[in-house]
Formats: sequence, C-alpha cells, structure tokens
Amino acid sequence: MTAETLAMITGVALSLLASYIPGVKSWFENLSPSLKQSVMGIALIVVAAAIMGLVCSGYGADLGLAITCDRAGIIGFVRVLIMALIANQSTYLITKS
Repeated sequence: MTAETLAMITGVALSLLASYIPGVKSWFENLSPSLKQSVMGIALIVVAAAIMGLVCSGYGADLGLAITCDRAGIIGFVRVLIMALIANQSTYLITKS
C-alpha cells in the first residue's frame, strides 16, 4: 500500500465518520463552516504527520510505504497531505445531505 493510498483511505474515512456516525455527525453539523474546515484540515495534517512519523521511525518500510525520511520525503509528505484533502473533500461533497 502506498502512502497516498493510505492517506486517501483515511481522508474518506474521516469524511464518512463526520457524515454518518450519529454522535460525531451531530457534533460536526453544529460547527461553523470555517471550524468544520479547520477540524478536517487539522485531522488530515495529523494523519499525514503520523505517516511521515512511521516512515522516519523505520516502520514505514515494514508497511510498504514508499516515502523516505529526507528532503524528497518532505515533498512526498506534502503530496500525501494533498491526496488526503482531495479524497476527504470529494467524499464530503458526494455524501453531504
């Protein structure tokens, strides 16, 4: 599994969580639009940072993540974050009631 795939799956999961899980859905719906964006953005940054942390700790290779812990890896980190944001927002737009 690539880091991009993992990030996209996580982005979709976060969006579905906010759209369909009863306690989370009611909490998330009561937030202002800008706070919703901030919550999702921060959650996705945390996910991308966790993926980068796995890579830099040596566990990334065990999971088959093809990002390195160097300058090129930082570029990969940004790519992973962008993919997670795209997947998250696309899913939110499709599942929004």
